[in-house]
Amino acid sequence: MDLDVFIAAHAAEWDRLEQLLSRRRRLAGQEVDELVSLYQRAATHLSRVQSAAPDPALVARLTTLVARARSAVTGPRRAGWQDLGAFFLVGFPAAVYRTRHSWVPTALVCTALAGLIGWWVAAHPDVQSAIGAPAEIREMTRPGGQYEAYYSSSPAASFAAQVWTNNAQVAAISLVFGVFLGIPVLWVLLLNTANLGVALGLMASAGRLDVFLGLVLPHGLLELTAVFVAAGTGLRLGWTVVDPGPRTRRAALAEEGRTAIGMALGLAVVLLVSGVIEGFVTPSGLPTWGRVGIGLLAEALFLTYVLVLGRRAVREGATGDVAAGDRTAAVPTAG
Repeated sequence: MDLDVFIAAHAAEWDRLEQLLSRRRRLAGQEVDELVSLYQRAATHLSRVQSAAPDPALVARLTTLVARARSAVTGPRRAGWQDLGAFFLVGFPAAVYRTRHSWVPTALVCTALAGLIGWWVAAHPDVQSAIGAPAEIREMTRPGGQYEAYYSSSPAASFAAQVWTNNAQVAAISLVFGVFLGIPVLWVLLLNTANLGVALGLMASAGRLDVFLGLVLPHGLLELTAVFVAAGTGLRLGWTVVDPGPRTRRAALAEEGRTAIGMALGLAVVLLVSGVIEGFVTPSGLPTWGRVGIGLLAEALFLTYVLVLGRRAVREGATGDVAAGDRTAAVPTAG
């Protein structure tokens, strides 16, 4: 494509579109029709330039022009309570359900690895010696020691907020940095799995495995599930960089990236629930069966929510991506 000829042929249309967009008065009906028509043409022109002669200056001009025109044609739309409800009833469960083939194996592998590390630590005193001095390990594992005192080290509300913030950051890192081929996600998973396995092994070696599970399970089931969902989605995003499938790499990353950002919001709510349980239930005076029962109930409710609402939403075509009308297309196309 001869770029100079192309610009000469369509520059008048682009100038006219800019003129209409700059009008401060309300456009007449005929002018609105003209604006829509010119917007569609400019979108087509942008697509052709990007694919055939991607001149940076022209692409920048047309991208800005098309974005302004699209905003004028579609009009700004404010999110409301209906959108929030649709997100939690359709978008979020659909996204979690659709990515189950990524996060379920992640959960199984990490759980098995934590158990293996726990067995290794518990069965080998030399490994325990490498972790810490005997006096330090006794201080951590004794009744009322560091592992138990941790959950009541701060007022319940403050502790819950602190735990929620930390876990939300871990989930966000797993989701956002998955684009770097998933390598940061693997590091976060390995670090958290190793920490869990070491604590499991040390408490088991002290004959206090039941106490450890009674402290971890009430909040840990839901918390770890949320972390595994975030990690699995991050790994999926990283694999999209390698293999975008039938989509272009840009389109695939845009779709999976928007879904990941939406999931960050949903998982923040899930982690808020687990943080409340960790702050108020885990250190409470409830019997162990009561605390663990609350954790099991929270986990069962979340999985049911995903399996029931998520499966139904996916069958109806939902993916967890934002609505088509709310997307900012990288390459606008004529309507």
